[in-house]
Amino acid sequence: MIKTKTTIRFTLLIATISSLFFVPWLLVKAWILPLPATLQEQLKEAVDHGFNGVIVYIDQSGQSPQNFAAGWHNREAKIPAKPNALFKIASISKLYDAVAVTKLVSRGRLSLDKTLAEYLPELVGNIEYADKITLRLLIQHRSGIPNFTNAPNFWAAPTHTYEDSLALITGKPANFAPGEAYEYCNTNYLLLNKIMDNELGYDNFQFIEQEILTPLHLNHTFRSLAEVDIEDVMSGYHVGHPHDLKTDEHGMLATAEDVAGFLRALNNGAVFDEGEQDIYASVYKYEHAGWVPGYQSFAEYNQELDAVVVVFYNTTDPDLYNWNLSQIINSRIAKILKKQSS
Repeated sequence: MIKTKTTIRFTLLIATISSLFFVPWLLVKAWILPLPATLQEQLKEAVDHGFNGVIVYIDQSGQSPQNFAAGWHNREAKIPAKPNALFKIASISKLYDAVAVTKLVSRGRLSLDKTLAEYLPELVGNIEYADKITLRLLIQHRSGIPNFTNAPNFWAAPTHTYEDSLALITGKPANFAPGEAYEYCNTNYLLLNKIMDNELGYDNFQFIEQEILTPLHLNHTFRSLAEVDIEDVMSGYHVGHPHDLKTDEHGMLATAEDVAGFLRALNNGAVFDEGEQDIYASVYKYEHAGWVPGYQSFAEYNQELDAVVVVFYNTTDPDLYNWNLSQIINSRIAKILKKQSS
């Protein structure tokens, strides 16, 4: 018995020691380093950890907005990071989509309880459970539809049209029955955008501009690269890829200040007309993150500090190591803000 216990302890010790060789030490270092006194120092630390550039915008109640940048706007040209640069916000755009759907539901033009089969009947037989997947389930990522961006090698040659994106999952079995689980899925919002376009009779980003951006005076939020000066866009870098990814089309762009303005309005209700906030609260969340190659973005609301925090990182990697690192840095930014507010 003693020999057995000793053997077990020895085996566990060897396993523990072996596992240490696989610990991402920079993540540990980033976590345990003494907290810097200022946000600018924290951004410099983030660059030292391997991010090419970082932008942070803080909108805290009762204080003047704060905007910071560190690293490179364009590494090759040696242009320093710009606090007001345009950035690819990726899935943060889902918040704008969810608000747009909310407004159309409030006006009786869409229904959360109508199905995919009713709005896009051509998908019956091509998407499993099309007659049971409601708009509500699409918004909440509970549809069970496969995620088209999970297709093999998708990011090496991403699709750029509704038809090509949909073709990647057409005829594939559902991952689960509608409503039975949660799985984040870009196909859900691909379909929501198509449904909005069909109902409106024009590109739904025009509706977002009219109903969200213009009333909130968000003049630095754009649908695509085609609408902006490319030199205003922060460069993006993916570990192992030799080229700047700035010219790759990946949807909406905005400044950190504009994203913060939207997120503040989302959380305090200013983006909604009467009755809309209750609808929105029943279907989606009030903060979001985004990822496309070269670009990581975070739009968060700190209720304790009544602070909107937007953070952009222009470096990604195949193993999402930098994603985990950014989460650590985000938590340290929150700690610095809390310390400064006390």
